[in-house]
Amino acid sequence: MLRRQSRLRKEYLYRKSLEAKERAIFDRKQQIKEALAENKELPTELQKEGEALAKQLAFDEAETAAPTSHVDDEYARAGVKDPKILITTSHEPSTRLKQFTKEMRSVIPNSQRINRGTYVIEEIVKTCQANDVTDLVIFHESKGKPDGMIVSHMPYGPTVYFTLYNVVLRHDIPDVGSVSEAFPHLIFNNFNTKLGERIGNVLKYLFPVPKADSKRVMTFANDNDFISFRHHVFQKVSHKEVLLAEVGPRFEMRPYEIRLGTVDLKHADTEWVLRPYQRTARKREQL
Repeated sequence: MLRRQSRLRKEYLYRKSLEAKERAIFDRKQQIKEALAENKELPTELQKEGEALAKQLAFDEAETAAPTSHVDDEYARAGVKDPKILITTSHEPSTRLKQFTKEMRSVIPNSQRINRGTYVIEEIVKTCQANDVTDLVIFHESKGKPDGMIVSHMPYGPTVYFTLYNVVLRHDIPDVGSVSEAFPHLIFNNFNTKLGERIGNVLKYLFPVPKADSKRVMTFANDNDFISFRHHVFQKVSHKEVLLAEVGPRFEMRPYEIRLGTVDLKHADTEWVLRPYQRTARKREQL
């Protein structure tokens, strides 16, 4: 099993290493295609290989001409099987963090919560990979308040790091509704950029496909890179009226790093990182 996992990991890293080369060839082909379509002279840097690339264009189909990405492999089986989620915490969690993870266990269907105890991250990741767990979710705290969430997709990543703000537990919400066990409908608002789609996919694939008559709704609303999470159940009174009850918990979350690997890999490549205090903050990609 360990040899097989090592071999598959090496194959994944090798495919990922070819992406830059394939993307460069694709971009050169697009330049040649545009030059031929507009009857223009080829750029100087492409004149030596222009004839060879032009011949390859004839065999490129519209569906397969664009290079593939490691992102295509990460969630290739999403929707085929229901996700299997493992939830845990940092070492020696407080009572409030334990309660929060119990509530998140009810939020995410098909999830299982385990006590961290003395387990190290490497052991937990190996257990997840050996038992077909699709995602590992780890919650952290500071001074007794939940303030961090890590979502690590198995078996190869990505791993996304979030900061949590304004966490409100179920019993702190007035007139809270009862929890439903149905698979929820998901609402993603304002996840329009490439980075937003990436974060949205990481969160979306934590949940199984719901049935059409499900009365449970979870909302992820992005506003200036802060994602508000709300959990509701609704009851249809008439064709014009619907009663909506908040179930909780509620919180805001902000991603600050995406790594191309599982959470146990300390030297995994960084896909994106938040740098809000640089002078180029206006140029950074937003959700």
